[in-house]
Amino acid sequence: MTLALLHTSPVHVPVFDALRDTDHPGLALRHLVSEDLLARARDEGPEAVSDEIRALLAGAVAAGASAVLCTCSTIGGVAESAGATAGAPVLRVDRPMAAAAAERDRVVVLAALGDTLAPTLALLAEEVADRPVEVRTVLVEGAWACFEAGDRDGFLDLVAAAADAVTDADVIVLAQASMADAVTRTVTRIPVLASPRTGLAAAAAAAAR
Repeated sequence: MTLALLHTSPVHVPVFDALRDTDHPGLALRHLVSEDLLARARDEGPEAVSDEIRALLAGAVAAGASAVLCTCSTIGGVAESAGATAGAPVLRVDRPMAAAAAERDRVVVLAALGDTLAPTLALLAEEVADRPVEVRTVLVEGAWACFEAGDRDGFLDLVAAAADAVTDADVIVLAQASMADAVTRTVTRIPVLASPRTGLAAAAAAAAR
């Protein structure tokens, strides 16, 4: 059984390998890293990379993947939709997180990249359905510049500080998988949700079916 992971940054590879070792020992992971997908999605919109995503999904399944997990929130919806013809389940890493957040009444979404907000809000709207939920967004200024510069500590510290500044919410959502480790740097008493662990668990279950 092999789970393929579609990343738009190589920083996700060790994160998901570590989660696999802790939570799903024995699960074979195949990492597909395409940084160009995010760059193009930001410039032209996520739908602009749908053909490339379909090709990557088809290649992963042809190579033996039982399921594919897209770890990029910006293109996650496109990947999920393209999965209809992939021949294996295709999941977006942030859906289980969004489902958990949708059970609360006041949700604050933190994002380091503005392009991630629209796909994340659309996903939350799907999970919320008709229930009245207040959703607010915060773009963490300067965080993405730190990420692109390779300043992981600076990036995570800014995300954690933004989470700690939230006071009127029932849950805080970290919109991007790369933000997950900021959870360990926060002091807020508000629950902070990150996507990698729950997303990998859902994908591992799909691969096992």
